Amino acid sequence: MEKRWVLAPKPNPEQVDSLASVVNINTSLAALLVQRGITDFDQAKAFFRPELTHLHSPFLMQDMEKAVIRVIEAIDNQQKILIFGDYDVDGTTAVSLVYSFLQEIYPNNIDYYIPDRYTEGYGVSYRAIDWAADNGFSLIIALDCGVKSVAHVDYANQKGVDFIICDHHLPDTVLPAAVAVLDPKRADCQYPYKELSGCGVGFKLMQAFCERKNIEPERLYPYLDLVVVSIASDIVPITGENRVLAFWGLKQVCTAPRVGLKALLDVAGFSPSEMTGRYDLQISHLVFGVGPRINAAGRIAHAKAAVELLLEKDETKAAECAKNINLRNDERRDFDSNITQEALEMIETDPFLQKSKSSVLFRPDWHKGVVGIVASRCIEKYYRPTIILTESNNKATGSARSVEGFDVYEAISACADLLEQYGGHTHAAGLTMPLQNVEKFRQRFEQEVTARITEAQLVPQIEIDGVLMLNQITQKFYNIIKQMSPFGPANMQPVFMSENVTDTGYSRVLEGKNGKYEHLKISIRQADGTTANGIAFGMAEFYPKIAEGKPFKLCYTIEENNFRGNISLQLMVKDIQF
Repeated sequence: MEKRWVLAPKPNPEQVDSLASVVNINTSLAALLVQRGITDFDQAKAFFRPELTHLHSPFLMQDMEKAVIRVIEAIDNQQKILIFGDYDVDGTTAVSLVYSFLQEIYPNNIDYYIPDRYTEGYGVSYRAIDWAADNGFSLIIALDCGVKSVAHVDYANQKGVDFIICDHHLPDTVLPAAVAVLDPKRADCQYPYKELSGCGVGFKLMQAFCERKNIEPERLYPYLDLVVVSIASDIVPITGENRVLAFWGLKQVCTAPRVGLKALLDVAGFSPSEMTGRYDLQISHLVFGVGPRINAAGRIAHAKAAVELLLEKDETKAAECAKNINLRNDERRDFDSNITQEALEMIETDPFLQKSKSSVLFRPDWHKGVVGIVASRCIEKYYRPTIILTESNNKATGSARSVEGFDVYEAISACADLLEQYGGHTHAAGLTMPLQNVEKFRQRFEQEVTARITEAQLVPQIEIDGVLMLNQITQKFYNIIKQMSPFGPANMQPVFMSENVTDTGYSRVLEGKNGKYEHLKISIRQADGTTANGIAFGMAEFYPKIAEGKPFKLCYTIEENNFRGNISLQLMVKDIQF
C-alpha cells in the first residue's frame, strides 16, 4: 500500500538552540522536544522525570466533591456499593482498581458487576440496575461508561439506587441525573487534563477519597499497574497527567505487578530479567500482549473472568485463570482471522465497495466480540473509515474504526436518526440499529464520509520527526531517545528519515513464518562511509532495486538489538522510497 511521508514542520530554531543549551543536548534531540511542546528547562525536567506530585488535584474535576461525600456516606452508613464497568480493558481494569481499593477499607458491603457483551450490550444496563435494587445496593459507581445513560439513571433513581458516573467519553448536552458525573470532557468541567482513560477517572475518584479520609497516597500507587494497562489499551494520548500515570504505572508493572497481571505476562511470553528480576516492558507490550488477552475474556466468554484474574492473590489460581484466558485469546484469533478474510472478500467482490470511500460490512453470523478488531484489519488493506456489523438480539450492532485525521464519531452522529444507540471517540465507535436500516445506513454513511473526508486522509501517512545522517545515530543519542518513553499517542516513538543511502552489499531477504521470503535485512551506507543495519518487515519487494546499488531513502525508528549478549543499534524500517 502506498504511504504518504509527512515531514514535521521545523520548530522555531531559537527555541531549539535555547533548549539544547539549557538541557545540554544536541539540536536534533532539542528539536524533537520542541515539537512536543517542550521549550524550557522546567518543562524538560517534568517530561524526562515525571513525578506523582505532578498529578492534578482530583477536586478540580466537576462533581468530585459530591462523589466523595456520597462514597463516604455509603461507607459510614453501611450501605451496599456496586462497582459497575464496561467489559473492555479500560472498564475491567477500572472495576478491578476501584473495587479492590475500596474493599481493603470496606470489605463486607461491596461487589462488582460487568455486563454481558451479548445479552446486555455496552454501558449501563437495566438488568444491572434491577440486580442492584433486588440485592439491596443503594449506590452504583459506573466506570468507563454512563455519561449518556440518562434513561438508565432515571430508572435507577425511581428504584432508590444512586449513581456516581466515572466516564471519559464525549457527553451529550443533557447529563444523567446522577449524584455525580465525573467526566473531564464535560463542557462545564474545569479539570486541566481532558484525556484520562476511564480507569484514570476511577483512579482520580480514589485519589480524592484518600485525601478526604487522610489515607496516605502511597497506598494507592500500587494500583497504577492497572491504570497503565488501561492507558495503553484504550489508546489515549500519553501526554500531561497520562504520562505521569503511565510512567509510574509501567514502573509498577516492571517491578511488582499484581499476581494476576504477572500471570498474564507469563502466558503472553514475557519474563523478568535473570539479573535484575524486573520486566523490560514498554507501552507497546501492554497494547499487543496484555490488552488483547484481557479483552478476549469479554469477547469470547464473559469479562468477569478478567476481573477475577486481576483481583486474584493466589499465584496457582491466577496461573490457571490466565491459562484459560489465553485459550480464549487463541479462539479470538481464529474468529478474527476467518472473519477478516470474509470481510476482505466482500470488499473485493462488491463493485460499490471497490469505489467507496468507506466500508460498511454486515453479516448476521459474525462473532460480535471481534468486529472492532476486524474493522482495524480491513483498514490495513483498504485504508478508509470502516464499520463491521453483525446481528445480536435481532439488531444490527458493531464497531467503527477510522483513519488518521477523520472523525468517524461525527460521521456516525450525522446518521443518528437511523440508529438506536451509538457512542465513542473520533477514531473508534460502537453502534446499534434495526436490521432493516443497515442498507440505508450504509448509503448515508458513505455520503457523510464522502462529504467530509479529504483525498489525503485516504492514504496512510507516516509522520517523520526529522532527518538524520547515519553518523548521528549513536548510543548516546539513542539513550536520550529512550528516556522520552513511555511512547504512545501524542508522544510516539520518533521516526527519522535518512536520504541518499546505498546497499553495502550485505542486504538480504529473510524468510517469513509461511516459508515465503517476505522480509528484508538491510545493510546501508552514506557517502561519508558511515554504515547502519536494519530490519524491514514485509518489504522484500524492494530488494532487487537495493541490490542494484540504487540510492534510496528510508524512514525508521531506532531500536536496541540484543543478540547473544551483544547490544547494537538497528533501524526498524517503516518504508522505503527510491
